[in-house]
Amino acid sequence: MTTIPQLAKVLQELLSSTADRIARETGFVQRVSKLTGALFSQTLVFGWLANADATLEELAQTAATVGVEITAQGLDDRFNQAAAECMRRILESAVGMTIAANVVAVPILQKFTGVYIQDSTTITLPDSLADIWHGSGENAANETVAGLKLQVQFDYSTGQMSQLIPQDGIAQDRDAPIQQTPLPPGALRLADMGYFALPVLADLAAQGVYWLTRSPVNTVMFTQQGEHLDLLTWLRQADAAEIDQDILLGKEQRLPCRLVAVRVPQEVADRRRAQLHKHARHKSQAVSQARLALADWTILVTNISQEMLTVREILVLARCRWQIELLFKLWKSHGRIDHSRSAKPWRVLCEVYAKLLAMIVQHWLFLVSCWAYPDRSLQKAAQTVRKHALHLAACFREHRQLTEAMDTIRRCLAAGCRINKRKTSPHTFQLLMEANNVEA
Repeated sequence: MTTIPQLAKVLQELLSSTADRIARETGFVQRVSKLTGALFSQTLVFGWLANADATLEELAQTAATVGVEITAQGLDDRFNQAAAECMRRILESAVGMTIAANVVAVPILQKFTGVYIQDSTTITLPDSLADIWHGSGENAANETVAGLKLQVQFDYSTGQMSQLIPQDGIAQDRDAPIQQTPLPPGALRLADMGYFALPVLADLAAQGVYWLTRSPVNTVMFTQQGEHLDLLTWLRQADAAEIDQDILLGKEQRLPCRLVAVRVPQEVADRRRAQLHKHARHKSQAVSQARLALADWTILVTNISQEMLTVREILVLARCRWQIELLFKLWKSHGRIDHSRSAKPWRVLCEVYAKLLAMIVQHWLFLVSCWAYPDRSLQKAAQTVRKHALHLAACFREHRQLTEAMDTIRRCLAAGCRINKRKTSPHTFQLLMEANNVEA
């Protein structure tokens, strides 16, 4: 577990000595300058952490808070290619740091050495940046659209941000470098179907890592006796609304795993089919009858044994994958990582990196303040952090004062920032606690 004094020290080193070193290495600072790499990064991180839509004038005021006087125009002039590379490198350094909370006191999560959730989100960039971050389409002038895809992985148990890898927007999740990230034996990996790759799942199993995922419709399945399994026919013939069966996955791999299928209410199936039709129209494609029929079921495959988790527990754990979607929503709605007041390409790219860095700092503050609460509300917590951001900036140079400012945030988050329970449509934290008959 990372303590507040430890986090204060890490943050000071990152946005001071590390930022200054990177500024020199990238050429952002080539001679003695009042706007050092440290002061530049502190200005952007704390300025946009306090107000994600901050103007240049407001950022200049943040600069004054951290100790440098510069005009809005002077700050605008510093947004160049070297500045963008400087902020990217500082972001990269931040991701490499190990900041974690105590394991959340939820028994079902404690059965694993970590619950690693991974997914990606995409940010559209000005077309002129296409040579740096290649997007996934073309504009009206048949020019390549620029786009940045973020591959993110974090441990839901401790909150540690284990991976944040920027890559071309056109890149496929299945081929992302995050697929090869080693995980500790006994950990669980939750990932969307876009990451489904049988060789990856086989490697994870060989490392002693558990996985839980949906399976594409065209994945070949066999019974344990080696007989081909027509999933749709098998489900249609099933008398039960819940199936829990050991199978072999993949035509070549024959990967031993467990198939869990649960029939969903009619209204849920109808919504799924409507979404399938909508997505097909967007892609100008037809939906297969098999996919439409399988919408009646929630179908999961996993190498977690029946002795380790029940079907009910498997379904609850599968819901945890949506926590990374909520994290992305927080970054985009509160952190505005995909929004800029400017159309200047280098300023936009600086802003993306700086806002992502601000979101990591915010996440670290969550870890030392409220992550231990299963019923934490990160939306409410983000609002509180935003109110204290400029106080952090003002205290940044003095370790004791910065520690006290962080402790103030901790006390504020402890006093509130919780999710209210729901009797109908319970939150994920309620289902996790109830899965082991724990009072939430």
